[in-house]
Amino acid sequence: MDNVEMGRLPSGDVSLAELSDYYSDALNRHGATPRGVDWNGEDSQKLRFAQLCRLFDLPGAFSVNDLGCGYGALLDYLTPQYPDIRYRGYDIAAGMIESARASHAAAIGASFVLASEPDRIADYSVTSGIFNIRLACPDDAWRDYILRTLAALDRCSTRGFAFNCLTIYSDREKMRPDLYYADPCFLFDYCKRHYSRNVALLHDYGLYDFTLLVRKAL
Repeated sequence: MDNVEMGRLPSGDVSLAELSDYYSDALNRHGATPRGVDWNGEDSQKLRFAQLCRLFDLPGAFSVNDLGCGYGALLDYLTPQYPDIRYRGYDIAAGMIESARASHAAAIGASFVLASEPDRIADYSVTSGIFNIRLACPDDAWRDYILRTLAALDRCSTRGFAFNCLTIYSDREKMRPDLYYADPCFLFDYCKRHYSRNVALLHDYGLYDFTLLVRKAL
């Protein structure tokens, strides 16, 4: 499925195409590096990955959807720990998918797809950072976008899903108008009420964001 619907967000102010352009520009300027997907550096990127991976509770082989995969950094992080993983990454930026495919051509059980949501059912789905850059989209419209995306992650996951967001508890003087700062209490409550009784809120790992793990009862 090498196509992506560049539909507009509910506000009509920001489109997926504009977000794709934003990340494509970052990749062109910084290459296949954490800064190329708008993270500050490799250490914080890996720290976020470690929180997401606390979702995984299956030994041996399992499948993962990675929404907003960028150049495939999560696959690089996972492979040494889970050599039998069946991984599929999704991104709305064609340049990201091209870069990921080029650098992981020899990866067994891995694929990368240009798409705005997963196209298969996996044991787990994760996403890191895709809810941060909202450009000029109003808060309420961006929150609706997040909730629709969580519904897609839920539909495509049998055992659970995980995601992160920037937190409203960030230092106010450092907050940027083009970023979205989410309320962790709201999203924790939303996931508890809509998806599972087993939800973990991680907000203690030293960054200005939080991670939610949603584990489904089987």
